[in-house]
Amino acid sequence: MDGSSNANEACFKPSSKPSLPEADIRDAEAYEFVQHGETRPFLSDTRKLEEHITYEDGSTIDWLREEAAERERKLVIGSQRGLRGLLALMQDSAGMWLVVILTGLGIGVVGAWLDVLVKWLGDLREGRCAYGFFYNQVACCSGLDPGEVCNEWQSWSQYFGVRSIFGQSLLQAAIYIALSIAFAGSSAFLVKSYAPYAFHTGIPEIKAILSGYVLDAFLGPWVLLIKALGLALAVASGLSLGKEGPLVHVACCWAYLLSRLLRQYGQNEVRKRKLLAAAAAAGVSVAFGSPLGGVLFGLEELDAFFDDGDVMWRGFVTSVIAAVSLQYIDPFGTSKLVLFQVSESGSTWRAFELVPWIILSVIGGLLGSLLIKLNTAAAVYRRHSVLHDWPIVEVVGFTAITAAISYLVVFLRVQSSELVANLFQECDPAKGDYHGLCNPTAIWANVFLLVLTALAKIGFTAWTFGMMIPAGIFLPTIAIGACLGRAVGLIMQGWHRAYPHAWIFSSCPPDPTVRCISPGFYAVIGASAMLGGVTRMTISLVVILFELTGALSHVLPIMISVMVSKWVADAFGMDGIYSTWIAMRQYPWLPAREFRDKGQTAAHVMKAASNLVVIRDDGRGRRLGELDELVKRHTFHGFPVVYGDQLLGFVLRDKLRACIESLLAEDPNLDRKCTFLPPNRVAEGDSGMENLSPLLEEAVLQLRKDVPLELVVNMFQKLNLRHILFTQGGKLTGLVTKTDIVWLLTAQAPHAGALAEKQF
Repeated sequence: MDGSSNANEACFKPSSKPSLPEADIRDAEAYEFVQHGETRPFLSDTRKLEEHITYEDGSTIDWLREEAAERERKLVIGSQRGLRGLLALMQDSAGMWLVVILTGLGIGVVGAWLDVLVKWLGDLREGRCAYGFFYNQVACCSGLDPGEVCNEWQSWSQYFGVRSIFGQSLLQAAIYIALSIAFAGSSAFLVKSYAPYAFHTGIPEIKAILSGYVLDAFLGPWVLLIKALGLALAVASGLSLGKEGPLVHVACCWAYLLSRLLRQYGQNEVRKRKLLAAAAAAGVSVAFGSPLGGVLFGLEELDAFFDDGDVMWRGFVTSVIAAVSLQYIDPFGTSKLVLFQVSESGSTWRAFELVPWIILSVIGGLLGSLLIKLNTAAAVYRRHSVLHDWPIVEVVGFTAITAAISYLVVFLRVQSSELVANLFQECDPAKGDYHGLCNPTAIWANVFLLVLTALAKIGFTAWTFGMMIPAGIFLPTIAIGACLGRAVGLIMQGWHRAYPHAWIFSSCPPDPTVRCISPGFYAVIGASAMLGGVTRMTISLVVILFELTGALSHVLPIMISVMVSKWVADAFGMDGIYSTWIAMRQYPWLPAREFRDKGQTAAHVMKAASNLVVIRDDGRGRRLGELDELVKRHTFHGFPVVYGDQLLGFVLRDKLRACIESLLAEDPNLDRKCTFLPPNRVAEGDSGMENLSPLLEEAVLQLRKDVPLELVVNMFQKLNLRHILFTQGGKLTGLVTKTDIVWLLTAQAPHAGALAEKQF
């Protein structure tokens, strides 16, 4: 056998041409039927080639090919008989469930560790425990009755023995600001130096990855380590950010590392994404103590379940295991999964309260839209200013500003989680007064401080969310809404105390000692309205909030609040914060919203054939060197192949590159001729040419360019296509790719593509 035939065998195994009745076809997808009763190898006979194909970062996966490969893998396992087949099925199922269980356990442990570390580092800015340096304030003062003074916890002025009031204030402020800068600066240094992909929340990238975008570097082991450690430092620094969104990224990194241990995940991108979807649900479960909300978050916000009930089931199992492991470790010492327990005493709500709640919802929608616009403007300004080249200096400088301002306002000084927990609580004399929040003579002072805190956090969050540190936006948004909601609740409570017999309060109990207005519930409503305006989530947001607070009696008001805030925010733009960042970074992610054309056809977005890079086969063959140069020069994921004006098919770049490498490994001669014509159309004198026709994706979807544009968009959204070819009478007229449709749907978004690293 000569070198040519050996090289050809390296690309794909030559197959004989049995007649159709004699062909052993176990799976209809393994073959493509062509003329003259022949069968053509489509998947099985090119399996050797497929095993060597990997996707590059920045590309998108071929869903049809990956799903077909997964079905064939299951077919091979199911076709085995006897004990061997049974063991193969058990091994395949056990491997999947092992990864699911370990993912849930790992995320629960990581989440608990982060909670403990953040609490200790945050408290360290204000003091230390007298009998143990590594005790946070809650652990140091455990065992005391509510309202009792804790002498074991020492402020830094007490520890250093400073007696003058001025000296105490100066020392406390200096240590508070210095440690905030040290924590945030360390986080930025770790991210910039070791794992740049660990910055930000990670949810926009996870959404893009689950939709088929390839970015394996985003899920590496260094990203996992730096994201977790940097997140703890960033949250403890007091910046206006949270850990909830980044925990989804951490969960996906952990699941990705576990999946690399099993071959069934490493060789199939669709199976890998189904595991990542389950991990993302577990991340939300740990972040909020909300296992059911985590599953719904994956379903609504991440579009993660691929119309596959098995994936939702695995996500549910992973979320439950993660929540159980978190509650078993019990990092807060409460023996509860609910993070912000709401008092249930006097939990009856009255019809007149719907008016202030709807006002809060409108405010939440307006401020949520404003926050998105401010954050977008800050991100674009950062990219085009000198700050882009000095990210660590930016983090240090803005942390100093945030810490200096926050130290002056008591509600800004404390950690956001502590602030939210106390804003959700009702006043109880047995529990003490939180910074005068329950003082009836200081209602207007508290309203002023709460509104000032909310406005300051809007500005801080708009700039912080995008700096070179891990940062989530859930908790700051909850804190902003809770401050505004508590302020409105205090106003309503003060109004009721001043005019208890007014007609609007006629439904209140006549006994003035019985609570009629519950400001804590107003804080919950404000938080839900603000979150709805920023994220545009609906069902999952309601479930997360009632699992987060335990406020089951107020599910209906929370639903109304989310609904109204989303309506108001949508009037100023349909995209939430995550979709906005996806559009700015120009990830190939298709929003699920319905598209309506205005009479346009596919020709409106189609690239004409004259503008495409096309492989032309004139029947006499193309030099192997020409094809090699073409693959190296262009990074498109595939090329149309034409014979004269007639379309032969579409060849994927990764397939063609792998085949060329195999041919050159056998024989480095670049002058050999290659053809894409089927063997029965090759002239007798040209039979020595390398036949590359099995590489063609002849099943690629073809349409006419005058079809409605709406139909084309729907096909990309529902079929997970990478491209559509347009032909007329067998002649190639144009091409539309997923990137074209993404740009069509996001072009109207402000600053679309402003933060894109590269063109996909």
